[in-house]
Amino acid sequence: MTLELIIFIASILFGILLYWRESQGNGVYRFFNKLFNAKELQMKSGNKKGFVYQQSLLLRIVFITSLFLVGIVIARFLIPIDIATISLFASMIVGTLVGTYIANFVFKSGEVIDEKSESIEDVFHETIEKGKDFMEDLKEKGEKSFHKTEDKIEEIKEDVKAETKSARDRLKDKGLM
Repeated sequence: MTLELIIFIASILFGILLYWRESQGNGVYRFFNKLFNAKELQMKSGNKKGFVYQQSLLLRIVFITSLFLVGIVIARFLIPIDIATISLFASMIVGTLVGTYIANFVFKSGEVIDEKSESIEDVFHETIEKGKDFMEDLKEKGEKSFHKTEDKIEEIKEDVKAETKSARDRLKDKGLM
């Protein structure tokens, strides 16, 4: 089980590497395309399709399975030790497929980020400007309301002072003096 897990993780990394390598250049795929197809059926020079790059799931499975099948046949002749070949074979195929899809996701998200980076930057700057304007408005409104409350407090103090009678006047009002 440990060997299968190690091979599965290694095959994921192999799938990522394979996908990245084919995204950079597809010379091997072009060679086989020229070898197997007539001149009219050969791929165009601007086409970036490879064995796993820009291929459907079924063709990826076929190409990856054939790659590992050739590799296992060669390894069986070189190393005649019998290990769980079928389970390792399946782990390698599934891991490589998972790796190619992970690499595809990373490349697609990188392209989206590159396309949207300018708009994200503009939105970020607009948000900062709106935040600055909001803070200035809060400061202005805060100062105005602070001055209004100070004025009200002063008016109340003046009213309290004006309404306040001396102790003698209050006693006279009560009729005690």
